[in-house]
This record gives sequence, C-alpha cells and structure tokens, in this order.
Amino acid sequence: MSREITESEALDLRMTSLLLRPHLSIRPGGVADVVQWFGAMQAQDLASGLWSLGARLPGQTVADVQAALERREALRTWPMRGTVHLVPPADARWMLELTGVRSLSGSATRRAQLGLTEADEGRALDVLGEALAGGGRLTRAQCLATLREAGIGTDGQRGYHLLWYASVRGVTCVAPNVGTEQTFALLDEWAPESRDLERDEALALLAHRYVRGHGPVTAREFAGWSGLTLTDARRGLAAAEGLLSTVRVDGEPMHVDAALAELPRVPLDDVLALPGFDEYLLGYRDRRLMLDPAHQQAVVPGNNGIFQATVVRAGRVVGVWKRKVGRAAVTVTIQPLTTLDTAARARVEQSLARYADFLGLPPRFDWLA
Repeated sequence: MSREITESEALDLRMTSLLLRPHLSIRPGGVADVVQWFGAMQAQDLASGLWSLGARLPGQTVADVQAALERREALRTWPMRGTVHLVPPADARWMLELTGVRSLSGSATRRAQLGLTEADEGRALDVLGEALAGGGRLTRAQCLATLREAGIGTDGQRGYHLLWYASVRGVTCVAPNVGTEQTFALLDEWAPESRDLERDEALALLAHRYVRGHGPVTAREFAGWSGLTLTDARRGLAAAEGLLSTVRVDGEPMHVDAALAELPRVPLDDVLALPGFDEYLLGYRDRRLMLDPAHQQAVVPGNNGIFQATVVRAGRVVGVWKRKVGRAAVTVTIQPLTTLDTAARARVEQSLARYADFLGLPPRFDWLA
C-alpha cells in the first residue's frame, strides 16, 4: 500500500532523484554515469547541457566534460519530442526507434511546407551517409554544403529539417563541437555496440530510468517527457513495477524509485545554480513543486520555450541568472525572484562561483535588485 507524503517530501525526493543531492544508489564518477542514470538529458543548448553535467560532477571542469564527450561517453541526437538530448551511445538506436520516430508523424506536412519531397529526404540520407563514412566528421556548414553539391536545396529551414531527419532515422548523430561549430558523424560509427531491445523491454527500461531520475512522477509526466502515448507510458511503468514504489502526494499516486521510497526525510537548505535547459524543470510538465506560478514569466519569458538559468534554494526557484563569458572573467547577472538577505546572496554567489570554476574563470557578480 502506498504511503502519503507531503509536497515538501516529494520535492526532497525529486532533488535526490535528479542527482542534485547525494543519492544512496550512485556516486557518479563521470559523464557516462550521469547520462546512463537519466537515460536522456535535454541538451538542445550545448552550453546548458555541459553545465547540467558539471552541476552533477563536482570538481570536474568544462574541459573534463568535453573530453568525455570526445571519448563518446554520451552523444547527442533527437530521441524524443523532436528535441536534442544527451543519451548513452548504446541506447541511442532503440530510443530513436521507440520514441524518436514519433516525431516523424508530422514530417510529411513539414516536408511539404518546405517544398521538399520524400525522395529529397531519402537522397539526403544517402549523401550524408556516404560523406561521413569511414570516421568522417563534418560541421553543420559542411553537411549543408555537401547536400547542396548533390543538388538538394538547404535554404530556409530545409537544411535543418534534413539534418534532423537524418538523425531521427538513425543515420547520423550530433558529435562534439569543433570550436563553436556543431558537427555530425555516423551513428553506427559513434555507437557501434547498440543494444537491441524488444518493445516492451525498451518501454520498461525507459520508464525505470525516467522515474529513477525524476520521481516522484505520474504516468502523465512520463508520457509528456518521453513523447509516448499515455497507454504506452502506463505499459512501461507496469513492466518496470518491480523496481518502483508508489507514494501519494495530495492523494495522487506517483511513482518513485524503490531505493528512495522509504528513506527518512532530511530537509536541506541547499543553494544551486542550474542551467535553463536542465532536467530539473524540463523533465516535467507540472512544475509547481519547484516553481511558483507567479515566477513562470521570469523563468520562461513570453512562454516561448526558452528557459532562463535558475537559482534554486531548497528545491525551489528563487532567482534567474545570465552569464557573459569574457577572456578574463565570467560576468553573472542575477535577478532575485524572492527576498534574499545578505547571507542568502552570499550563498548564491558561492553557488555561481562553482559554475565559474567549471569554466576556469573568475566570477564577477551583478545583482539587478
């Protein structure tokens, strides 16, 4: 029988699940551990994705994380909801087949809007596959030039569509940047040891990883995060039930990793600086536990899907921040969303200094209020 827990207890469990607090089941030693834990981490903005990893790997620098990505401890592709994520290389293909292909349902309409044909898409797969074969790695600009040389138009949004299509179809993946330029490689070459899972096995594994990295959560939250139908989300959770427990929050049943369900609650007044595109907020549709609705506009101005980096205290958003990276320092501008006294501001600066250390630059702080 599930036990009732408070919203505060649920938030404490979530912060632990998100590896933003010490977890009894894992002490991640590197990028591969963190990405494996989550199964998929939002990374459409590379700088945010790097700090999402760094925030969970104390003492590691951006150079350490970049080196791990060069070692192929994780790769980027479009595994769900048409959004770029970091995923374990061995799991990229089955995730694309399970959830990524769902974003192809609107491909025909988008293709027609762009003036492309199905033959254009197929030709793009062949051209990119041939150009990247043998360990090739091309920048985005080089990929587009290669397509144009083959007679395939890339103007407007055509080029982006074709690059996305090639990755969702499992031909390419996003490799680490060369300088500031995004690069692409063949998925088969960057993930040569792909796992082969039956559909129900894949649903169960994805469900367990989502709950393990985000719980307590509902089936609807899992469906929203994964892009699966609610029926498939429930099916995956049922298949993984031996690894999960159920708690009730305000009477609503929620799934949590069994290893966490019975832990005694130890309230923490920690202060964290997190990137905007982090699983902390992007991993949920209902963000009320972490974000006061009154602060929604400050975190997502215009509700346009662009999330600001956040200052989080005891699991709740208390401010947003922006950074400007210079040669000699990183300047951080902080906008409080709640009243922060002198001691609290010092703790915020301390948390942001950790981000500056991650970049290997001294911090400068600018408070807006």
